[in-house]
Amino acid sequence: MDYNFKTAEKFLEREFEAVNEIRDFNQRKVLKAFYDNRVAPEHFYTVSGYGHDDLGREVLDKVFAQVFCAEKALVRIHFASGTHTLACALFGNLKYGDKLLSAVGSPYDTMQEVIGTAGDEETRRSSLIGNGVLYDEVPLLHESEVDYQKLEQMVDDETTMVLIQRSKGYSTRKSLTIDEIGKICDIVKRKNPDCICFVDNCYGEFVDTREPLEAGADLIGGSLIKNPGGGIVEAGGYIAGKELYVERSANRLTAPGIGSEGGAMFNQHRLIFQGLFMAPSIVSEAVKGAILAAKVFEDIGFNSAPRYDEKRTDIIQNIIFNAPEPLEEFCRTVQSLSPVNGYVTPIPEYIPGYEDKVIMAGGTFIEGSTIELSADGPMRAPYVAYMQGGLNYAHVKICLEEIIKRL
Repeated sequence: MDYNFKTAEKFLEREFEAVNEIRDFNQRKVLKAFYDNRVAPEHFYTVSGYGHDDLGREVLDKVFAQVFCAEKALVRIHFASGTHTLACALFGNLKYGDKLLSAVGSPYDTMQEVIGTAGDEETRRSSLIGNGVLYDEVPLLHESEVDYQKLEQMVDDETTMVLIQRSKGYSTRKSLTIDEIGKICDIVKRKNPDCICFVDNCYGEFVDTREPLEAGADLIGGSLIKNPGGGIVEAGGYIAGKELYVERSANRLTAPGIGSEGGAMFNQHRLIFQGLFMAPSIVSEAVKGAILAAKVFEDIGFNSAPRYDEKRTDIIQNIIFNAPEPLEEFCRTVQSLSPVNGYVTPIPEYIPGYEDKVIMAGGTFIEGSTIELSADGPMRAPYVAYMQGGLNYAHVKICLEEIIKRL
């Protein structure tokens, strides 16, 4: 199939310019945080053992806190994944008898195992529910929208925390904008001012000029091998928000009495500082690639979401194929044009944390990095490819050109 990418790019000039404006705003914000906290070469040095008196770690936390408008931040290489990061925030702030409510239906597959609604017997035993936390969720309206009226009915004086997943996960609902997150927080706080509004911020950092804490959330968490790591951070995550809730999360990551005061950073300070500094520009490249993908797939007749002209709140682009074969072909094409393991052919397989077989294309420099160009999807109807990331727009465009030829 012949497709004129130059015409598409010309058509998207207004959308690309809007992305550039968001990039510039966030770059200034990050730069100011570096300046205000007097980041210097001595903050790149590391300590060993217990990690006590680590000035670099202390300043890193302060920079992240300022960028995300938080009282405190916890930025650690010790978080194994985004799921681990979120689990520390949940287990740190919920105890036996507390009640957790998901505001947007069932959360992401791996989070269902953390909560205890999925997984084998041993997994459930270790979950929140297995430790006596009560759980409920607000069903989606028409299987795709936040049911604000039902949310207001379900939040009560017994609700300890409301979980708000910003990105769609493996679903076809829309990802939540900052305004929608703000509306959820307003409803929750009106019903129960003491309830913790916790936002899973994965895939959303720097896509907008505001972050969830500015919209009324109390706590956010995310992965450093997604947006805020700028494509160079090798592992880790962050939690930010009100000081009490962040410190409780730190007690879960390390131990009560240690909290955020311990943990050697293994000489990773400079990478994390530099990754954060690069993040606004890297994220903007990924968003432009997603916008181009939306336009291309719409033009050739596929259902793709969000549309090219919709407001973006994360870096994920859905392409709905309604059959397994084109989903597999899509992921294999992305893999074949990856800088690492481009010769490997991905096949659907069961992966820990997921109920269905998943096909994953991710020839990334950092294993599992989703700010680098990758694509995946569960092998279940309606067979949706979830494309995300792209360290540079050109790479995304090259992949799309080849995908068009093969489809």
